[in-house]
Amino acid sequence: MLRRAFLNKFSYGLATSSLITFNLFSNYQLKNNFKLNYAPHLGMFKNSVGDDPIDQINYMADLGFKAFEDNGMSSRSIALQNKISKTLVNRGMKMGVFVAHKIYWEKPNLSSGDDDYRDEFLKHIRNSVEVAKRVNAKWMTVVPGHLDLRKDMSYQTSNVVETLKKASDILEPHGLVMVLEPLNFRDHPGLFLTESPQAFQICKAVDSPSCKILFDIYHQQIQEGNLIPNIDDSWDEIAYFQIGDNPGRKEPTTGEINYKNIFSFIYKKGYDGILGMEHGNALQGEEGEKELVDAYLEVDSF
Repeated sequence: MLRRAFLNKFSYGLATSSLITFNLFSNYQLKNNFKLNYAPHLGMFKNSVGDDPIDQINYMADLGFKAFEDNGMSSRSIALQNKISKTLVNRGMKMGVFVAHKIYWEKPNLSSGDDDYRDEFLKHIRNSVEVAKRVNAKWMTVVPGHLDLRKDMSYQTSNVVETLKKASDILEPHGLVMVLEPLNFRDHPGLFLTESPQAFQICKAVDSPSCKILFDIYHQQIQEGNLIPNIDDSWDEIAYFQIGDNPGRKEPTTGEINYKNIFSFIYKKGYDGILGMEHGNALQGEEGEKELVDAYLEVDSF
């Protein structure tokens, strides 16, 4: 009798404990089951898990993030690129953008039509094909550089389109996509590519599946506003999004942009690509990293 009572209590305790554990696990999974593929970058969670890039990526996966981006991937060692690739595959994460080439912030390169600048750019694109293969990336960021103030805008556009057509010829056989990123006038004055309609026009002129738009919501809020209509009008050529609130370029909910509405719109359009978290943390330390995750849970709750 005593033995039976003990076993009954023991079984009940196990069941209760298992139920509590299951519920806690279920809540954790539910809490971090993001609808969209938000992609953190290295350094975003270093206070919680340390400086090791592989530990950081694993932590991102543990938090429920399903993608990762790294602007500086091309400059990392091949050994680290291979480790990152293996970790992303093991954790079921997608690789987002990396920067494909040297960006000329103060000199006209692609807009100038100069053969040496064009050849340099195309060499970087060829090198980026190898990086993309190594890390299972599909997208790479392209910024066409500074305006050529000595040339009419139409000539500059023609020069940029011609170079991007040549780059597309390199990328198309590999199924890779360069995404053109318009940048705002305040943070990056004097650049050739600044607005989504301009990027749309260039992509239509290049006419390649390997040349699309990176719509950075932070930059376009500053440059042109009217975000949802511009996203809608450019939709056919958009392949990638990046995120940052304004002012401050921190996580959503820290500025003026209604990210919940924007993400809901993107989701309802059927977007299943990546949204890069190209911003800083509003608060420092582990607390700031927790606040960042909470912010994404908030704007993802549409």
